[in-house]
Amino acid sequence: MAKEFSYEIMEEIAVLSENAKGWRKEFNLVSWNGNPPKFDIRDWAPDHEKMGKGLTLTNEEITVLKEHLKDM
Repeated sequence: MAKEFSYEIMEEIAVLSENAKGWRKEFNLVSWNGNPPKFDIRDWAPDHEKMGKGLTLTNEEITVLKEHLKDM
């Protein structure tokens, strides 16, 4: 049985892409299970009721990623 969880999209930062079915790869700030929000990249259904697997990043991890991306 799947474990219950909750989420709240605190800020929609960017849509990175969208497929033909309307699912969008988004970069958002999301609170999972009432915890402090983290940066999040994942696919979302148009209504945000379903989601794909994704990646969550802390503020520190985003800072490191940002530093590496600016050197590209």
